[in-house]
Amino acid sequence: MRRIAWALAAWLAMGGVAAAQDVQAGFRAFLQNDIWPEARAVGVSRRTFDAAFEGVRANTKLPDLQLPGDAAKVEEINRQAEFQSPTAYFDEAKMAATAARGRAMLAQYAGVIKRIEARYGVPGPIVVAVWGRESGYGAAKIPYDAFEVLGTKAYLARRKEMFRAELIAALRIVQDGDLTAAQMKSSWAGALGQPQFMPTKFRALAVDFDGDGRRDIWNSVPDTLASIANYLRQSGWQPGRDWGFEARVPASVSCTLEGPDQGRPIADFAQAGVTRVSGRAFPPNEMRATGHLLMPAGRFGPAFVATPNFYVIKEYNNSDLYALFIGHLADRMAGGGPFSGEWRKVAGLTRGDVARLQERLVARGYDVGRPDGLAGFKTRRSIGAYQEKAGLPSTCWPTRELAAQMR
Repeated sequence: MRRIAWALAAWLAMGGVAAAQDVQAGFRAFLQNDIWPEARAVGVSRRTFDAAFEGVRANTKLPDLQLPGDAAKVEEINRQAEFQSPTAYFDEAKMAATAARGRAMLAQYAGVIKRIEARYGVPGPIVVAVWGRESGYGAAKIPYDAFEVLGTKAYLARRKEMFRAELIAALRIVQDGDLTAAQMKSSWAGALGQPQFMPTKFRALAVDFDGDGRRDIWNSVPDTLASIANYLRQSGWQPGRDWGFEARVPASVSCTLEGPDQGRPIADFAQAGVTRVSGRAFPPNEMRATGHLLMPAGRFGPAFVATPNFYVIKEYNNSDLYALFIGHLADRMAGGGPFSGEWRKVAGLTRGDVARLQERLVARGYDVGRPDGLAGFKTRRSIGAYQEKAGLPSTCWPTRELAAQMR
């Protein structure tokens, strides 16, 4: 019996080795037959191409891959912090420490930041907050070979075409002389340097602010901060406006009014009874301008009146929690305190659970955007609309109880 078990294990192991070899052979053929002709067509030399992929193998341990033979499915778990519990994301001890470090960075680089604000119109605390979130103010390790990551994902990821474009852009960065192939270090998702730019964003938006002739977002703080500011300004940042305000939203104001497509003068929200938690009035220039109701945890967390600048931050990372983290951290650097509202823990659903709930809402005629398992504003307000129609308390948030009720 033991001999049979050993033989079976050996056979399975050999099968695994063969499958791995097939993946690597397919990867090399993909690079040569698919990527090289496209790279050559946009001016990448063979020398650059060979330097980029010397010794590179497909890294099948990277997340979010579609390996041969795997069935396509929605992941049951949320790997990125931005799509997990707000309670953990806004841990107060970590937030306070990050803000304190941010204030020190604002002081240390005050001269550079003042020049960046003058050129790009983006407040220094917002820029520094992005820097802090993306790379711990430059302290985070960026360990991956960008060509290994991007090549693997262009070959095996679920979003192959997106990563293919990023891979070609990475090759062009080396061809342009910004960095050598060996210097191209990235995150597991292929994002580059301290601001974590994808290669296409680097080519379009990174700047040389220290005047050394190179756009060095790995080692230069001025280049890093100015590149972040340029990204936000080119994404539509409106100088002179805040990102938003924590607010009290009375029950008479429906949480289904949330969303960037339902903007109205902030004065309208104030007239409906929405007030700032600080007790201060909304600034006069903001009262006349457009605001948006924002309830990133439905009725289970703090509420906000966001400005269009909040959605500019989302251009950097398309997550409500990410943009809120940046805005709140910037406020803390400027002397603000913790959130007034409480992020209440709710018996959680997995990403797969939320996707199935979204499908049930779509079947009933509600617009959730894309049923991807992420509770974005369209999903939140559709939940609220369903709850109101069903005579249930309107929470605008996916819960186990709601999932059970909708089966």
